[in-house]
Amino acid sequence: MKQLIVLAAVLPILLVFLAQFTLDQQNGIAVSIVQEHVYTAKEKAKQEGYFSEEIKNELRAELSQALRISPQDVMIEATETVQYRINHFDPGGRGILHYKISIPLSRLMSGGRMMGLDEAENTRLFTVEGSTASERLPQH
Repeated sequence: MKQLIVLAAVLPILLVFLAQFTLDQQNGIAVSIVQEHVYTAKEKAKQEGYFSEEIKNELRAELSQALRISPQDVMIEATETVQYRINHFDPGGRGILHYKISIPLSRLMSGGRMMGLDEAENTRLFTVEGSTASERLPQH
């Protein structure tokens, strides 16, 4: 009987570790989806020379649909002025597009409530940030 009581007390804690593995897999898939869509948007922006509203709205829509989050939860900071390709080094950073895309990842830890974590403590922002050279040529 004593062993049954110990099993009843320990089993839920052990199941949290099993659930954590599955949750890590889901979060890893979400991270891969974000990186894939950001890469596609970056390549489009390289051709355009900037992150147009169309590119940003498309990225927002794709991420919100793929991750089942609100489009308002997708935060995008990116170069919004046209940058032209240059064929020499420029220490001032001309011709470079910068971007920073963030999404909230919730439920980072399984059994969070059981361990005293509220929803805000169990949520973090995942951010993809980078720079790339513009491929848009100046109009002569």
